Amino acid sequence: MIPFENCWPYEIYGEDVYFHQCPSCGADEVRLPLKRRDLDEIRGGKRLLLVMPCCHAEYKLADADADYVLADRPMRSRE
Repeated sequence: MIPFENCWPYEIYGEDVYFHQCPSCGADEVRLPLKRRDLDEIRGGKRLLLVMPCCHAEYKLADADADYVLADRPMRSRE
């Protein structure tokens, strides 16, 4: 079973990928250093290191679907 705390929702605007809020520092509307094609590669099995531009937190992305990315460690607290 996929741990929900390792998932984070994203949005695509044109070719750019955004998080509404950074999972680490809480910054709003963070444009990620990813493009739509990067998400396709992640879905195909490629792992990708995501360095958040706002706080430099690192997540290794292991999978993605149409709404969420999956990281190798928790991206949200277990509340």
